[in-house]
Amino acid sequence: MHRARKQKTNKLKILSKVLLIIIGALIAAYGLESVLIPNNVSDGGVTGLSIVGSQLFGLPLGLLIAVLNIPFVWLGYKQIGKSFAIYSVIGIASLAIGTSLMHHVPTIIQGDTLLITVVGGIIIGFGMGLALRNGGAIDGIDMLAVLLSRKLPFGTSDLILFLNMFVFIVVSTVFSLQGAILSAIAYFIASKVIHIVEEGLSGSKTFKIITKQPELMVETIRDRLGRGATYSDAYGGYSNEQFKEITCVINRLEESKIKEIIHEIDENAFVTVYDVAEVKGGSFKKHNIH
Repeated sequence: MHRARKQKTNKLKILSKVLLIIIGALIAAYGLESVLIPNNVSDGGVTGLSIVGSQLFGLPLGLLIAVLNIPFVWLGYKQIGKSFAIYSVIGIASLAIGTSLMHHVPTIIQGDTLLITVVGGIIIGFGMGLALRNGGAIDGIDMLAVLLSRKLPFGTSDLILFLNMFVFIVVSTVFSLQGAILSAIAYFIASKVIHIVEEGLSGSKTFKIITKQPELMVETIRDRLGRGATYSDAYGGYSNEQFKEITCVINRLEESKIKEIIHEIDENAFVTVYDVAEVKGGSFKKHNIH
């Protein structure tokens, strides 16, 4: 009985992921067809190359998106795994079909270049982020960047921007330099939106605090923020003095509050702050704030 319920939950999970990847791809397709393409602004990645090919050879955009992504999907299947490749095929197919179906949707913005790049970038970034958050890429260059980041000492986002420099050089030959610059701005905005959607708006941060008053600090954080904290022993490399290092994971929106608390209790406290991509398990719950 329990096993059957678990299988049902897994099927629902997979179904909701597939659904969200399709929705993400359709949102991105809408951004392309209703904002960017009618205004001669391209996107980055394989989609950008497909737009250029579509303009040059008069071929349907959906067909080019599907065909040009094939080698990248194969790479993803070989190097990242089967489920990632399957989800990406669903995402890419949805983007290709979406652009074909939405080819005649009304253009929502015309003429205002700044507005075109911002709105287009936000819509596409939101769609791509939604797909990536649910385990599928809708652009082959993102997959290539994930693979290269494992082999080279660079982050995925740096590699995506680097690979897209070549795409925008190609774009500039078709859409003029201004078109290429606008495309690059739209893509930059899209990449920032992808980051927000993937990690969630709230995001998390880890605070590591070395203070002369660790007990009071932990108690105050718990009382005023409703957050728990852990201790670990730390030794001064020069003085060999022993300290208690406090680690506390907070919501990004609580950052200014915790800084205020630290400053109030010990303005000489040594504090390091890290971005956290994901928080799972444990007791990352807020206690009641008194």
